[in-house]
Amino acid sequence: MHLFLLAYSVVLLAADGHLRDHRAQLVLGAITFAVLWVCARAAPRDRRVELWVCVPVATLFEVFGSLIWGGYTYRFHNIPAYVPPGHALVYLFGITAASLPLVRAHEKRVGYVVLGICTAWTVAGLTVLPLWTHRVDGSGALIWPLFAWCILRSGRSSLFAGIWLATATLEIAGTWAGDWVWHPVAPWSHLPSGNPPSAIAAGYAVIDGAVLLVAPLVVAAAWRLGTLARRRPARTAPAPVAGR
Repeated sequence: MHLFLLAYSVVLLAADGHLRDHRAQLVLGAITFAVLWVCARAAPRDRRVELWVCVPVATLFEVFGSLIWGGYTYRFHNIPAYVPPGHALVYLFGITAASLPLVRAHEKRVGYVVLGICTAWTVAGLTVLPLWTHRVDGSGALIWPLFAWCILRSGRSSLFAGIWLATATLEIAGTWAGDWVWHPVAPWSHLPSGNPPSAIAAGYAVIDGAVLLVAPLVVAAAWRLGTLARRRPARTAPAPVAGR
């Protein structure tokens, strides 16, 4: 499933880059929702709610990041229909990464390797890559400490290692296909930014925290509504009046 999700991300983003049409994005969005529905069965039962909560939570972050903050812009200056369920697929990739035999046997080493790759990318974004991309990746360097903390101190290194791998794949594929572009200078901070920034997956730490905060509230609200519905007395027809 993990290999499929990586391959699906590349094919999906390449298709959007090739088709370049609003209606095509709607079709790709419907397909991505279907993929999420099928793949969600691989998640632990008690965590499936988090996947669907991730869709609206990630949408709000996308609205802020692209339409309000303006750190990156999609081709049609919108939020493509495949992006919200795509975020949930990345989250699914992360929460199920711990079940992989390699990760179970070497969880800390896997986290260190992923952190090492991210660190090398971050350093290259400040030194070597600007010679090719003509961009200095200051934004990636700024958020690298957050990603390092997620790997080293959060106690969930497999989750964030998986999320970084999935996010790096789709960010490279999406920017390469021209589906979106990161602005050369980040708004507000005015730091130069790579396309994409090297440690951008650290942003998922914020989304992950929001999902973990909101999901229990959704479950509690659903349970309360179900309880009220069961307690509501059934309407009974009035008893017929005896004739005189």
